[in-house]
Amino acid sequence: MRKGWGMSTGPGRPSASGDRGWLLPLVASLLVSAPLFLAAACGLFSPPSLGAGDDSILIDVATWDDAGGGGGVESEIKNRLLDDDDDPDTAAVNSDASDAEPPRIAYLLEGTKGDGARMRRTLQAIYHPRNQYILHLDLEAPPRERIDLAMYVKGDPMFSQVGNVRVIAKGNLVTYKGPTMVACTLHAVAILLKEGLDWDWFINLSASDYPLMTQDDILHVFSSLPRNLNFIEHMQISGWKMISRAKPIVLDPGLYLSKKFDLTLTTERRELPTSFKLYTGSAWIMLTKTFLEYCIWGWENLPRTLLMYYVNFISSPEGYFHTVICNSDEFRGTAVGHDLHYIAWDYPPKQHPNILSMKDFNKMVKSGAPFARKFPKDDKVLDKIDRELLHRSEGQFTPGAWCDGSSEGDADPCSSRGEDSVFEPGPGAERLRGLMKKVLSWDYRNGSCSSLGYDQTKRDWYVPKTRG
Repeated sequence: MRKGWGMSTGPGRPSASGDRGWLLPLVASLLVSAPLFLAAACGLFSPPSLGAGDDSILIDVATWDDAGGGGGVESEIKNRLLDDDDDPDTAAVNSDASDAEPPRIAYLLEGTKGDGARMRRTLQAIYHPRNQYILHLDLEAPPRERIDLAMYVKGDPMFSQVGNVRVIAKGNLVTYKGPTMVACTLHAVAILLKEGLDWDWFINLSASDYPLMTQDDILHVFSSLPRNLNFIEHMQISGWKMISRAKPIVLDPGLYLSKKFDLTLTTERRELPTSFKLYTGSAWIMLTKTFLEYCIWGWENLPRTLLMYYVNFISSPEGYFHTVICNSDEFRGTAVGHDLHYIAWDYPPKQHPNILSMKDFNKMVKSGAPFARKFPKDDKVLDKIDRELLHRSEGQFTPGAWCDGSSEGDADPCSSRGEDSVFEPGPGAERLRGLMKKVLSWDYRNGSCSSLGYDQTKRDWYVPKTRG
């Protein structure tokens, strides 16, 4: 007997051509849908604003013991930086490093399909001859876009002369919330180490990030800071995150397939680890070369053990480096709880940060952060940042003391390179110095790798409620 594929109201009901029972729900759905389509077309319904990341939800925290944030390394830093009469809240920012060579920063700039033009713009905005740059368009981007990006880098006279910009030729597949983002970061660090490049700090940015100050501002301020500070927003994992992220076991198809799929959630669940404590925070980091060498070379088992653990972890980019640094006796005291980004969150927070626009400009500037996210493509606020903060013209590099050319006739003054170890700091340097004074104060750093909570909306530590 042939089975009918239509819906029926009961067994044995005839499918007579005269049955018009389906007309009523059809007409009703049309009556509801038509006004909605018209309202959307006329702009009566605005799309919901993208909310804050789930990291900013304030939940009761489990009563774990402190991880010992004031370890031997931090004591050593403090003793090295402070004289008897120094103010401990400003000594780190104003430490005398005039005899040291100015720092170098290695940037990883990541994008996906359609991000090639955005990556070029961001690269021009953050470029400085002292730094190193690795560009990665993931596997979802078509080969033509990756080739165009590589040809742009190869064809730029400054990049060719300095040789400090690299495009990863074979894109890696990156799955949202999966460990593939961690793998891409470690891949970029491995390239930097293998080629013996000179750098002090590593920063990862996405195509939706943009700088709020010049590289001269950033390099000038970081010239006076200890080179062993790791800027990584973090807090102990607790509450709902402990249940929904730490206990499930997931599989990331991006590790073994060539097409992007969502994470696969298994039916199995695991117990919380007892040999290390789990931390979570922002996926955007500024880490030292020494710490990343530790993660790559792994001269003890901790980085390898945690890497295997986070392969099956939800949102591993928001936990791997955080857990490594806070469980390491050698590096725990170097953690600074800030990701150097301005990010706007809703309250109560949601999964993603707000999309930034012109109305956020003043708050971005006031934050003192060197970077901000997330920006839409070619938004007017980016033009305002270029014009008022970076003093950069379209298609040109952000000016700095290294630029030795003429700007007559709208020419790019950075088409000719001068001394790259001399900086011309501007107002951005003062804003960044103010932020450093806050996050490097001993009161603020006491929260690092402890059981204190971290409020992303206020960018500060808080004492969480205890259960019971």
